[in-house]
Amino acid sequence: MLGHISPGLGCKIPHITMTATTSLVSEMERIANALGAETEGAPGVSLSVVAEKIAKNLGVKHDEVAILAVSTRWRHLHFLVPEALKNVGFVPLSSNSALAARTARESRPEIENNFAATRHATVFESVKFASDASGAIQKMVSAPILLDGKVIGVIQVSRKGANPHSAGPDFTAQDLGNILALCKPLGKMLRHVAGE
Repeated sequence: MLGHISPGLGCKIPHITMTATTSLVSEMERIANALGAETEGAPGVSLSVVAEKIAKNLGVKHDEVAILAVSTRWRHLHFLVPEALKNVGFVPLSSNSALAARTARESRPEIENNFAATRHATVFESVKFASDASGAIQKMVSAPILLDGKVIGVIQVSRKGANPHSAGPDFTAQDLGNILALCKPLGKMLRHVAGE
């Protein structure tokens, strides 16, 4: 049982994070609802801007947030964000070494604080970003994005560094909860911006 912890023990940061997450979830819900009501020719939403807000909310760099969409036709995941990975390739849903594929297939979130030591495809990590001098992915949270109970995408939030220590703190259950809270409005957004 978690019980009550007094504010003097450092509990304000998770509260602020949850409050910020709740605010971001509300903002994303408004955007998703507006997308659903849009008429043709109305302005769309930039997933890059959404990813930047998610990164800021979770205390990671903007290029440490990835949003992938499921292509049921081609049976793969393709990157929507970051922009630099859009044309690099795709992740087959059948891949046994890709955390994103497993997340989509099993519709189950995961925290992997020892990601660099696990077997995984590294082709996407080899793409360098303009602001990226931070190293390889060391830690990652991967969560399914659902719409009407069906997986339509995956969000992955990572921490990069030369080693696990330099990448920053381990992801926690609270971090996972904050990410999962974002998945519902992300599902509504992806319906409108990801196509198939």
